[in-house]
Amino acid sequence: MSLCALTCASFQAIASEPYAPKTKLRPTKTLLLYPEGQGVDKGIVENGVAVTLGPGVSNGITRPETMNEHGLIKYVSDSARIDIYLPKKRNGQMIVVCPGGGYSGLSSFNEGAYVADWCVKQGISVCVVKYRLPNKHWEVPLNDVQNAFRYCRAHAEEWGISRIGVMGFSAGGHLAASASTLFVDEITRPDFSVLVYPVITMDLAGTHKGTHDNLIGKVTDWANDDMTVREFAQKNRQYNELMAHYSLHKQVTEKTPPTILLLSTGDDIVPVENSLIYYDALRRCGVSAQMQIYPYGGHGWGFTTKEFGTDRLKEYRNVFFDALKTFLAEQ
Repeated sequence: MSLCALTCASFQAIASEPYAPKTKLRPTKTLLLYPEGQGVDKGIVENGVAVTLGPGVSNGITRPETMNEHGLIKYVSDSARIDIYLPKKRNGQMIVVCPGGGYSGLSSFNEGAYVADWCVKQGISVCVVKYRLPNKHWEVPLNDVQNAFRYCRAHAEEWGISRIGVMGFSAGGHLAASASTLFVDEITRPDFSVLVYPVITMDLAGTHKGTHDNLIGKVTDWANDDMTVREFAQKNRQYNELMAHYSLHKQVTEKTPPTILLLSTGDDIVPVENSLIYYDALRRCGVSAQMQIYPYGGHGWGFTTKEFGTDRLKEYRNVFFDALKTFLAEQ
């Protein structure tokens, strides 16, 4: 892709964001993952070389992208993009960040820009993925995150990066855990994983229902009275396969990267059992793992400190940051 095309792609992406986060930090650059849209099997091309893959399937969203004053982005489709943040002094690490939002939106400030603000101060480079929302096209978000890894690996030497990990929140934690267990090669495999109050299971008794429904569909989408017995059997088999595939504690192997889980006891949105079963799976497979559970904070506290708003983690904010610093230093 020419410099002009890259610049135009950046302007198109930024123009869709009418509100700015409270941090003064802005991306070093913003790139559309699919500059020619989802109807063309092409990703980012630089100097005639395909750096990333195409979109695979379309997510079928045709409504214009929206963003509210809190940074919640909805209806991400052709506008899927990555925000790259490069500190002046870099420590060799980079984190691919997956904001949460129940797979129906992206919390781009609390779990995106403010993450970058903290990381850049530590010398850590960041790639915030504003991924396509699945709209029941379950493979779409992971395709975007894996393409983000492909792009960042391709530029790692140029940027002074030696280790690239992943961080995700809530449904974005499910996506980060997907990246950590469903990678296709060493390029798309994260070197480490940070999961903050993540959704892990698709089991309706323990999952976040919105995440489940937006990713693979409501139960009623898979069964109705108009189906023949054969159609029902086929649909039921596919549904059960997807339920198992995206219940990520079942996908952990010894190749899953070192992981830290961070959450609160009083989380009334995503049951803490999600993190517990993932931690147990990591332990059983011999993967380096640790977990911190804070006594309050609920769900969605992200990286919003007092500097940016109400810090729901309160006195445990520094405990959280210290745990994260220690884990990242070990990587």
